[in-house]
Amino acid sequence: MPVELYLFACYSHTVSVNIDTRVVGPGDNRYVGEAWQLKELIRQEEGVLKQRRGFFTDAYRRSTVYCYVTEDDEGEQLVGFAAARRDGYILFLAVAPDFRGEGFGQRLVAKVADNHASVTCHARTTNENALDFYRHLGFAVERRIDNYYEDGGDAYYLRLGEEESIAKRLSDFMRT
Repeated sequence: MPVELYLFACYSHTVSVNIDTRVVGPGDNRYVGEAWQLKELIRQEEGVLKQRRGFFTDAYRRSTVYCYVTEDDEGEQLVGFAAARRDGYILFLAVAPDFRGEGFGQRLVAKVADNHASVTCHARTTNENALDFYRHLGFAVERRIDNYYEDGGDAYYLRLGEEESIAKRLSDFMRT
């Protein structure tokens, strides 16, 4: 389902970009390289999303991955993705810096919520941007886990509110 996004260029004219939604099923490698590159770009710029490539690739292949992709003469570009396990646990969520603030992260979480009774994830206790994002969507901290990450970083385990809240939020996100 294409989404049309309007980007405003420096010269005060509007550029239209079509965004397509893709779903990659478990065992499918489509976009794994692009997802790794996007994750690494964010890691380098923001110091978050630190994983080993083997771990990332294996987890990606075992997940259902919801993607937003642009396409132009040069090919496809991955705008954002959410990789979720069968139980609704979000393993990875990333949106390209140039596309943030457009609701793609919210829509990706909504796609996961549309297919699962509950949605959960972990976020670094020091990643205020992620924590603010998840709180805004209605996630609540269930517990803190010390030394959760390979580098010794601590995490919060987060859960998206009650069933009614998931349905309401999904409806709200899809209208925007």
